[in-house]
Amino acid sequence: MKRLNYQKGVRVLLALLFFVPILLFFLDFTNKMPVDVHKFLHIQLLPAVLGGMFGIVAVLLIMTYLFGRIYCSAICPAGILQDIINRLFCIGKKKKKGVRRFSYHKPMNWLRYSILALTVVTTALGFSGLCLLLDPYSNFGRIAANLFRPAVMWGNNVLADWLMKMDNYSLFHVTISTVSIAGLISAIVALVVFIVMVIFRGRLFCNTLCPVGALLSLVSRYSQMRISFDKEACNHCGNCERTCKAEAINAKEMTVDSSRCVDCFNCVSSCSKGGLQYRFKPAFRKENDNLVPVPDTGPQKDRHSQSAADTGSSNAIPCQVRERISASNSRRTFLATGVTVAATLPVVSAIADGVGQAKGHGQGNGQGNGHGKKKGRKKWPPITPPGSLNRERFKDKCTGCHICVVKCPSQVLRPAGLEYGFDYLLKPRMAYISSYCNYECTICSEVCPAEALKPISVEEKKSLQVGIATFFINRCIVKTEGTDCGACSEHCPTQAVHMVPYEGTLTIPEINPDLCVGCGGCESICPVRPMRAIIVKANTVHQTIVLPEEEEVKNVEVDDFGF
Repeated sequence: MKRLNYQKGVRVLLALLFFVPILLFFLDFTNKMPVDVHKFLHIQLLPAVLGGMFGIVAVLLIMTYLFGRIYCSAICPAGILQDIINRLFCIGKKKKKGVRRFSYHKPMNWLRYSILALTVVTTALGFSGLCLLLDPYSNFGRIAANLFRPAVMWGNNVLADWLMKMDNYSLFHVTISTVSIAGLISAIVALVVFIVMVIFRGRLFCNTLCPVGALLSLVSRYSQMRISFDKEACNHCGNCERTCKAEAINAKEMTVDSSRCVDCFNCVSSCSKGGLQYRFKPAFRKENDNLVPVPDTGPQKDRHSQSAADTGSSNAIPCQVRERISASNSRRTFLATGVTVAATLPVVSAIADGVGQAKGHGQGNGQGNGHGKKKGRKKWPPITPPGSLNRERFKDKCTGCHICVVKCPSQVLRPAGLEYGFDYLLKPRMAYISSYCNYECTICSEVCPAEALKPISVEEKKSLQVGIATFFINRCIVKTEGTDCGACSEHCPTQAVHMVPYEGTLTIPEINPDLCVGCGGCESICPVRPMRAIIVKANTVHQTIVLPEEEEVKNVEVDDFGF
């Protein structure tokens, strides 16, 4: 029988306080939530490391040293999502007698610490691709941005249609345009990996593939507050082991692997006798406690001692060996399958993006005639968002969480596929397909949790040059059709694009690169399709331009009638 446990209640409450605002921040397509909610994103461990926010990193490590892996159970949105999946999987399922939901497994230290070491080395060398694929927060962000958010927007559109039939126009249609093929595939793969691992082995992702979990495990094994057995109260029922989703409890030996324990307190609440307690227990006592013999409980102790001393049993040992071999093979097969699925992501993404480019979507190849060959076309470098400073820095720090993509009011940010290389996979780029970067908007730099985008002011944004517009006269309808246009000039906020005489009464665009900020207003409005007549080329390093001073408007006093 379960007993009420305030520790589990506090943990669930803290998890909801962190998870719900973060989830709603991703799902808020109307931008009604306050921007200050993004502060919840800045306490995520790996983005804090990449962003150089060592104060937050130190607080999380100290908290882990004192209380264990509270971060994994109450702060990390991916961990909470796994708990929700586990809860949904258990709904309506009656556990048969003798069937375990979870059971103790030896830790795969060689795997998790190898991944941690590889992640540290590759990140130090300037390659953050492994962080991007394994970071729990970033995986949750891609799931929320590319799966949950479009589902909510689709539901909004369905409800809006239903309400309009009743002459109720309180809701309006929204366009789902922020989802790319690469982002969608990555979100599906991440969600499938979470679901499969949770169903079979609970928090297996957190204790094998997650570099954050591996880092925290090095600290939590020395935590001061930990879950431990009360050997006098324990009746060896095994409920604690069956409810441990981290598979860290060995009920037979009465041990708890604190390096894998995520402090969910399910085991504490499942024990009706108080055999497990969350209490102050320094790490130096751990080995001494393991040497304490199991109290005499009659037949159970005799059975354990007899099985340990009895070497004449011919059936017991082979059976145990077979079980271990089977479990080992199943784990290897499962992990190999997961790695294979994850490895297919870049391949499938490349194929998908190649198909999209073959259909004529995206930016051009930079050729003046706009009809370049499909083979051998070289993609221009991506335009990184304002605040990234330069492309190399942005590649090293961005984890591809896509929070800037979903919060961009102009929807000009798109996740990249493999068209810019593997090191830029799933990172956002500026795509002026149907809109342009707002001249006075700095939201993307405000919400970035890893400081891949430095916070900038509106004044800094106005003079920040992320790219320079390039004009292709052979594509312009002024030359091809002999008609006036001037749309690019009208939508340029700095007047970098202006019209000059061409032939007769016709005028044609001319670009002043010293005034261009690369906002894409000219490119987005250009009527030429599929290859536009004016395209923004990226600056590898963002520049600061000097805008001309605005003419002062003199106040003239006039009479009542202006005469």
